[in-house]
Amino acid sequence: MLLDDELPGLTYLKMLCEQITDIEVVKAFNDPVLLLNEQSFLDYDFCIMDIEMPSMNGLQVANLLNGKPVIFTTAYKEYAVEAFDLNAIDYVQKPIKKERLQQAIDKAKQRISTKDEKNYIQLNTDKGKTLLFFDTIAYIKTAATDSRDKIAILMNGVELVLKNISFEKLLELLPSQEFIRINKRELIALKIVHVFSFDEITSNLNSKNGNPLRFQLSEVYRPEFMIRINS
Repeated sequence: MLLDDELPGLTYLKMLCEQITDIEVVKAFNDPVLLLNEQSFLDYDFCIMDIEMPSMNGLQVANLLNGKPVIFTTAYKEYAVEAFDLNAIDYVQKPIKKERLQQAIDKAKQRISTKDEKNYIQLNTDKGKTLLFFDTIAYIKTAATDSRDKIAILMNGVELVLKNISFEKLLELLPSQEFIRINKRELIALKIVHVFSFDEITSNLNSKNGNPLRFQLSEVYRPEFMIRINS
C-alpha cells in the first residue's frame, strides 16, 4: 500500500513502484484515516508512506498497522531515529529516486521472506469474512446456485460459501504443493487422495452414505495431477 497526502507525490511514487518488477500496488491513499479504515480488508505485505501529513503523521499510522513492515519516505531528516525505533524497513529521503526505492523494496522482500509463511487466507463468505486455514480444507467445488461462488468443504464436514471467487484466484492463494485442480468444477487437497485411476480419484473421506468419496479426474487436468502425485 502507498500513503502520501500530496497527490503529485503519491502519483510519482505509484509510477516508480509500477516500474519495479515483482511488486503490485494494492491501493494508494492520500488520507491516513482512509488507509486505517480500509487496511484490515486489504491483502498487502508492506506499506510505503510519507511521514509529514496534516491529520496524522506516518509514525502514528505505522503504529496502527498491526506489525506490517513500513518504508518511510520524507523530505525531513529529523524523523529517522523515530522511524527506526519503529523497526522500519528503510527511510528514503525525497526526492525519491527509483534506484533508492528499489533498494528499500528489496529489503522489504527479504524481511517478508524470512517470516513464517501464513497458514491461512482471508476470504469473503455469505456470512462475512473468514480465516480459512489450509490444513482444514478437504476440497472446493463450484456452487450449484451461482458458478461465481465456490463451496469449501472442510475436513470436519463443515461447508463454507466463498463469494465471487474463481478457481484461478484460489490456486494463487493456496499453497501449490498442497492443492490441485482436478476438473472444471473442483479442486482438492492432495492429502485426501487415497487411490486413483485414469479418470477417477478415490479419497480417504466418506460420503453421506458411508462409501468413499470419489472425484472425476478430467483429461485437461490429468497430466498435472500425475506429475504432482508422483513428485
